[in-house]
Amino acid sequence: MTQKHSITEQSLRGAGLGFRREMLNELKTGDLTGIDFFELAPENWLGLGGRYASDLRSFTERFNFVCHGLSLSIGSASELDTQLLRNIKGFMKHHNIHLYTEHLSWCSDDGHLYDLLPIPCTHEAVHWVADRIKQAQDILEMPIGIENASYYFAPEGAQMREEEFISAVVQASGCMLHLDVNNIYVNSQNFGFDAHDYLKALPLDKTCYLHVAGHYVEPDGFIVDTHGADVIDPVWELLKQAYQLIPHAAQVPTCLERDFNFPSLNQLQQELNHIKRLQSQAPKAPHTIISAAQ
Repeated sequence: MTQKHSITEQSLRGAGLGFRREMLNELKTGDLTGIDFFELAPENWLGLGGRYASDLRSFTERFNFVCHGLSLSIGSASELDTQLLRNIKGFMKHHNIHLYTEHLSWCSDDGHLYDLLPIPCTHEAVHWVADRIKQAQDILEMPIGIENASYYFAPEGAQMREEEFISAVVQASGCMLHLDVNNIYVNSQNFGFDAHDYLKALPLDKTCYLHVAGHYVEPDGFIVDTHGADVIDPVWELLKQAYQLIPHAAQVPTCLERDFNFPSLNQLQQELNHIKRLQSQAPKAPHTIISAAQ
């Protein structure tokens, strides 16, 4: 029988899993006691009715959820999709969800590009993106988390390193950091920088949420951030280091991303248990909750 959870932003912590329709049947019947929360992309659930809406409601009544957006296109030169934000705000209120995060990237121009593209690391882009994040936060009436994204080319004209760009955006906008350690690893291998040095340069004291995932290595060694495989040891090591560096690591929820090639729920639970073991090794800090309520 599924464990009953207390649904408040203060209890959002531990290890969670992406809420995928492909896994619904197993989630309905499986032992979920090791899952502390679920993550979903609101764009995939907005406006749905019938069985899927009923299934989602049955889970949000029992578990904490996080909204992780896919299409806000925070770095685009196009007008910010304020209607999408209003729809997400209503969705979050309906399902008692207290954290929304998005990618520090862009994915739209005249239409949706169905890819997350990197933002040039310039001073102008810092101000542009920060203003759009402030606009999103004003609409949602809460701070949001911005995720360091994976990318497959580096835009020309950079005036600072990416970790400096992220830090400047977080400071200028007042948003929080959504830290994805697999994205750091993927980019470091593809572009030849030290993942651990990059991690240490981020504003880790602003971390509100973490991602860890697997990826795919092409025959030529190029890595694609697929979320379709088990997490590998170097990524686990990077997560372990993040827990050692984040001042309030024990209170930061971590989601295991798995988007396809789903193993059994038992296998996913083993990875969730490993997340919790690493969390338990984090230095103890005063009881501080980093949440959308702050």
